[in-house]
Amino acid sequence: MNIVASESPSTRIRSFVGERTSSAALSLVSIYEISKILTATTSLESSLRAVLNLMSSYMEMRRGVVAIVDADGTLSVVAAACLSPAAIESGAADLPAAVASRILSGQMPFVTENVADHPLLADYIGSSGAIDDERVSFVGVPIKTVGRPFGVLAIARVWNDANDVNFGDDIRFLTMVANLIAQTVKLHQHTAPRIAPAASRAAPARTPAARGHIPADIVGHSRPMQEVFAQIHLVAPTRSTVLLRGESGTGKEMIAHAVHALSTRKDKPFIKVNCAALPDSLLESELFGHEKGSFTGATQDRKGRFELADGGTLFLDEIGDISGAFQAKLLRVLQEREFERVGGSKTIKVDVRLVCATNRNLEEMVAKGDFRADLYYRINVVPVFIPSLRERKEDIPLLALHFLDAFNKDNDRQLRFTERALSILAGCSFPGNVRELENCVNRVATMTRGEAIDEIDVPCQTNRCNRMMMAPQPAFGMSGTAAAAAPCSAGAVGGSSPAGIGAGGSGGPCSSGPAPGTAGEDSDIEDGLANWQDVDDLGDLGALPQRERLVRVMEKSGWVQAKAARLLGLTPRQVGYALRKYNIEIKRL
Repeated sequence: MNIVASESPSTRIRSFVGERTSSAALSLVSIYEISKILTATTSLESSLRAVLNLMSSYMEMRRGVVAIVDADGTLSVVAAACLSPAAIESGAADLPAAVASRILSGQMPFVTENVADHPLLADYIGSSGAIDDERVSFVGVPIKTVGRPFGVLAIARVWNDANDVNFGDDIRFLTMVANLIAQTVKLHQHTAPRIAPAASRAAPARTPAARGHIPADIVGHSRPMQEVFAQIHLVAPTRSTVLLRGESGTGKEMIAHAVHALSTRKDKPFIKVNCAALPDSLLESELFGHEKGSFTGATQDRKGRFELADGGTLFLDEIGDISGAFQAKLLRVLQEREFERVGGSKTIKVDVRLVCATNRNLEEMVAKGDFRADLYYRINVVPVFIPSLRERKEDIPLLALHFLDAFNKDNDRQLRFTERALSILAGCSFPGNVRELENCVNRVATMTRGEAIDEIDVPCQTNRCNRMMMAPQPAFGMSGTAAAAAPCSAGAVGGSSPAGIGAGGSGGPCSSGPAPGTAGEDSDIEDGLANWQDVDDLGDLGALPQRERLVRVMEKSGWVQAKAARLLGLTPRQVGYALRKYNIEIKRL
């Protein structure tokens, strides 16, 4: 068994499912992904939630709970999955005391084949009860290292077929996960008390960095993001100016917040300005302030952002978009840390930590004379390159789950991703980066009627992807032109840029290999066309034109491209390309 580190968790899990391998192999790759999550530099609660969400994709879970014994001996829920925030707050995730006591005192798994027949669990799982012929089973295992257990990992899962029931595999898998959780919990418990006092004596403001903590709203355990976190910890305690480089939507503002939060200025103001949103006249007043009567409408004195940020951090976003004239004014302020308000003559001195951000290629702008070289060297003290989402695809499932959790909290819903849906998202390139992924998740969650977001709900599976709508449509029947219409294609963003910034990738949204319209893609589609007459229950298709064959297959699949793709042995992207090629209008049933 080969595990490729660059693949996403959902992609690896799906590959095992698609090959119909043994349950042991599937459990092994799941354990591998869970161990990576637990060793990421995120909070314990966030890690445990991510573990439960990943398990919900691997198992047909209706509920997942991790509960840890507090210092006062109370068993408290630390993380829960498949429950709404309101339900968790109301205590719906709290394990029945008798069940928790049996697991903790007996140090043995607790298994119930059908919760409806168990007096202690019938009410507890009632809100996640079975539908139709489903049965909901409960499995709980102790969390322990050496000695008595100090926590419980419990799940409620569905069995649709009595022949599929195998509690032995579930118990072994959950026991392994519980052992990993136990080691992680003990590490957090032992590390925090030991580091915090020493750090507070030496440099109180560096405590978060010393513990390796990253703000909870920054999600990512990939190697590129770990490198960014490491740079943040090094630069945050200093006074050095930071320049954040990266494409639009990669989260530069959140990184700037992290730099401020981990610095000695964390208790002082964090002021931000979008330099691209204001013309020079307004930008000067916004940054430096103005005196009463200095221009029409200036009815009173007003402090600028530099004054407001005194003692704290000033974040100048999109600094590459300011004009040449204003660059000269800004350079003097950065050099001298002093300025005069608009219409004033009094010199004001400030102590400000500067963090700048841009998605522009400053080096090329300097070479063309569009950006002052002296200002470039003034702000480019410590550059931090934020990777694009296509460079950290293993973070896409965690980000998607994070955004779905936020959507559920805001809308009091209980939506969850299936493993297939996460796999599709993990294969997309998202040229708009994290911002586009967040919008995609919110859009999918809004339009999903049930409680599970499946593969067919993802927009790029039904030709509803925003990137596809924005791309020019190819001339049907002309090979080599469809690549422009490929949804979610990873093209270059915003012109040329240095390495790691705005560098475009290639390929389609949800699969590897040639882009649609290439010789390899057309060859695969033609093979699919040749095999259409072999589809069951469609009669003799051999005499029909290829366009009519495709219409027949789409009608049989209810005009669902994912189902048609499975019938034809193609990918949904290839089916979408064929529909466009033959100018077939998709029917909405």
